[in-house]
Amino acid sequence: MKKIFLSLLVCIVALTASAQVARPKLVVGLVIDQMRWDYMYYYYDKFGEGGMKRLMAEGFSCDNQMLNYVPTITGVGHSSIYTGAVPAANGIPSNDFYLDGKRIYCTDDPTVKGVGTDSKAGNMSPKNLLGTTIGDMLRCATDFRSKVIGIALKDRASILPAGHSANAAYWYDKSVAGFITSSYYMEKLPDWVKKFNREAGMKKGYDPKSGADGVTLTFNMAEAALKNEQLGKGETPDMLCISISSTDAISHKTGTWLSPGKENEEVFLTLDRDMKKFLEALDAQVGKGNYLLFLTADHGGSHNPNTLKEHKLPGGGCDMGAKMRDLNEKLKAEFGLDIKYAKDVIGEGLYLDHELLAQNKLCLEKVKAAAIRILKTDPDLQWVIDYEKAAYASAPQWVRERVINGYYHGRSGDIILMPRINYFEWPVAKEFLGSSHGTWTPADTHIPLIFMGWNIKPGYTNRQTHMDDTAPTVCSLLHIQMPDACTGNPIVEVTDK
Repeated sequence: MKKIFLSLLVCIVALTASAQVARPKLVVGLVIDQMRWDYMYYYYDKFGEGGMKRLMAEGFSCDNQMLNYVPTITGVGHSSIYTGAVPAANGIPSNDFYLDGKRIYCTDDPTVKGVGTDSKAGNMSPKNLLGTTIGDMLRCATDFRSKVIGIALKDRASILPAGHSANAAYWYDKSVAGFITSSYYMEKLPDWVKKFNREAGMKKGYDPKSGADGVTLTFNMAEAALKNEQLGKGETPDMLCISISSTDAISHKTGTWLSPGKENEEVFLTLDRDMKKFLEALDAQVGKGNYLLFLTADHGGSHNPNTLKEHKLPGGGCDMGAKMRDLNEKLKAEFGLDIKYAKDVIGEGLYLDHELLAQNKLCLEKVKAAAIRILKTDPDLQWVIDYEKAAYASAPQWVRERVINGYYHGRSGDIILMPRINYFEWPVAKEFLGSSHGTWTPADTHIPLIFMGWNIKPGYTNRQTHMDDTAPTVCSLLHIQMPDACTGNPIVEVTDK
């Protein structure tokens, strides 16, 4: 009888184990800030073995991955990747935007305090993000047993990917020379974070985003989290959301690979070397084949206009501030009131002062129509579009779609000002060699997307895929519900194996 009981017990245990949903032990999201798709191939011969080359050889690459909204900037990109939603659904239309008439930063939260710092750098949370993320859905699917942690030098690049229910998000504060968090997540820094900050040896006031050492610092922090939080060691999958910020800051200052300096090359080769080390840490800690990793970017980057012109390619700059001042003067002449009709331009979006117009009994639609008519005469602007009427604008369908996808009523501006191709939104000085982003062009919207590891077979597709397809693809692989605001679809070439 005892033998029969033991046999039945073994069978029950075996059946229970076989009935468990197959999932990796760890999911790693790796976002490279301002990484153009063509960097994978431009720098390929200079990459070593085990980093980007390993990712490209062992992974599945979506070679025609595009952002399907504007503006193409950091906070928006990180939100869209992890929510699987365009800004029109997830509520983050720019790094900064207006909410209830007040300009705010995308992760501002005055109701929380900094942890590890007394500066305003800690007054941050994901409360302005309206959609859930991959990590939120993973936590829900595992009855909140899975750990989800975000790590980046930039606050928005750590907070927005990790989501609302994350166990932690850490970002860098140069005033304390270390990684911090906020009371949204915890009341005090874990001892391992304090130890990491001490041993990192960074100097107060120095911004590691400005150097390639910021890449190494971020990967080292991610590896410390991996080990100290025992990620991938539990009964349910954990998630680590990493963003590399130095690639963006350096490119803004010194340009893309087309610029004469070697700074962009240095930071991307540093990325390659540090990625090799991090992948080896994942192999050792979690086990090769036990983790699912995806690499992508929040946006691309446009070549420097001065460099373009040296090679007889189109490019230049325009002064959005001057255009707004000129617009206000012309609206004063037309409507007869000495007021500031347009109050701000953020991420190509022009905000009219609704409150001031109402106080002076001016019709918003009439003022908006007049502003559009005036701005359309500006040769620096390729398209001037009323956000609310973008579906009917005289622009290509793909451009109209991106405008609609990037517009969130009540947070975005009233009119989007789209400069000519390769034109930056400010006067470009002759000595300036930096890059920028934010536009609808392939330079800013064509990004890498590679999946590697658990249940991923090597290959590629040239079918056009979109940024908001990333999250539903990951969720499909994990057999969990896609995020609440999701507008994308699983990439079947990745999921249907």
